[in-house]
Order: sequence, then C-alpha cells, then structure tokens
Amino acid sequence: MVRMLLVGPPGAGKGTQAARLGEIYGIPAISTGDIFRANVRDETPLGVEAKRFMDRGEYVPDSLTNALVADRLTHDDCADGFLLDGYPRTLDQVRALDEMLNAQGESLDVVVELLADPDVVVERIKLRGAEQGRSDDSEEVVRNRLEVYRRETSPLVEVYGGRDLLVSVDGLGTIPAVTDRIVAALTARGFGA
Repeated sequence: MVRMLLVGPPGAGKGTQAARLGEIYGIPAISTGDIFRANVRDETPLGVEAKRFMDRGEYVPDSLTNALVADRLTHDDCADGFLLDGYPRTLDQVRALDEMLNAQGESLDVVVELLADPDVVVERIKLRGAEQGRSDDSEEVVRNRLEVYRRETSPLVEVYGGRDLLVSVDGLGTIPAVTDRIVAALTARGFGA
C-alpha cells in the first residue's frame, strides 16, 4: 500500500510513468485531467460546474479541483493507495490534500520528483508537437510552461522535502530505465512492488 504523488516538469514523462507505476503497485494513477473529463462525461454536479470553466478556457478553481479530488479519493480502488499526477500544484492544494487525507487518518507516503534538463524537455516536446500537430508545443510555449512549473512547483518540492517524503529521480532515458530507477528509489524507501 502506498499513497504517492508524482511531480515533474511538462514533458518529463509523468503520465507514462504514472500509468506504469500504477500497474506495478496495483494502485490507481489519478490525474486531475482524467478526473475532470470523467465528471464532465458523467455530468456529475461537480463535472457540470467544472465544464463551465473548461469551456471558457479558464482554470478550474482550487475549491472545485479540491472537491473533485476529494471525491475521487473516496472510491473503492483508492483503499489500498493511489498515485496522484498533476495534483497538488499549489501550496493551497497541498494544504487541502493534507486535510482530505488527515480526515481519513491518512497521509502521503512518498513524493517522486522526476528531474529533467529543460533543454532536453523542450526538444522532446517540440518533437511531440511536430508528430501530433500540436500548436501548444512550440519552443516559446514550452519554455513558458517550464518557467511556470519551476515557479509554482518548487515551493511544493521544498514542503515535501522538509517532510522527508521527497525522492528525486532522473526522468531522462528510456521509459523502462526511468521506471526501474523510480522502483529502485521506492524500494530503498521501503515501498516494494
């Protein structure tokens, strides 16, 4: 059983690694994007509210995001742990997640930070953009997203590092090699697969 958070810059392979780690540890890999899409698709009250913001191209407010995550963590498949990808992103969301878990007598067990050289990430995302025809993957946009990530996520890394929950892993290399490094780091912390 492990309650895990995965953080890393855009293009570091979080989504790919989250799916692989979810399978290895037998826990759901939960991304806020997936939560939003599922609630919108199912037309839940929270999903209807989130859709109003998404349709306008606006960020879903923290209060609504927190409510959607809190609801998702009550599902049966989270009883034996979970992996969060993309949440929390702000210190306010860290506090909200702490409150959610504390209310259930739980806490995060480990935070895995994928490290990646910004220039390598830019090239990786530019290639993805060319292959998939994504206009949001231009170098200027990617560098801006990396700066926003650095500015917004570094405080989270400090908080979790101060709690001795942080495990930093090189996120560059082949997908299996990165997965192996993460699993080795988690095993060293007492979380065997």
